[in-house]
Amino acid sequence: MSDFLPFIRAWVTDPRKISAISPSSPALARLITSEINTQSTPVLELGPGTGVFTRALLDRGLREDDLTLIEAGPDFSRLLSERYPGARILQMDACRLGKKGLFGAGELASAISGLPLLSMTPRQIMGILSGSFEYLRDDGAFYQFTYGPRCPVPDAILARLDLQATRIGTTVRNVPPSSVYKIERKSRPEIVSEVRKSA
Repeated sequence: MSDFLPFIRAWVTDPRKISAISPSSPALARLITSEINTQSTPVLELGPGTGVFTRALLDRGLREDDLTLIEAGPDFSRLLSERYPGARILQMDACRLGKKGLFGAGELASAISGLPLLSMTPRQIMGILSGSFEYLRDDGAFYQFTYGPRCPVPDAILARLDLQATRIGTTVRNVPPSSVYKIERKSRPEIVSEVRKSA
């Protein structure tokens, strides 16, 4: 109930920004963080809400100071600050990530997203992904969950940003059932360099 009440308040205030009927389940949190470990830091979390995924990251051995949480909602931001005082918490629009200079190029290892991409415009999705990959290292990965039957990032956007998406799993132990996609670069500079050397 401690997560449910602030979630419902936020949903009533602006349901389009929440786009879910309940907080993410522990099963979904375990799935979306399953490939992240202490070698996958620092981590950027987008749209953490009540911090269900944040807790799962800490359960995997990460420290609070490994995490930067981007949350647009003021109520959620305050709640996160109380729960995770050691994390870097920024109240801002994730669509403007690349314009803020939050990190150096290649500084981040991983990003996870609880953002409702299915209710966003292509321009908003472009802003989120291009901003995230500006900070992710060459082998970094972006993890996104969805309630839909396929990756919530349109193929045209993946192609434009030279990205590829792979479904890493689905859980029915969430309301509604959800899938998680791993999004990463198709072409990595070190791979291109090795191919050229061997040619």
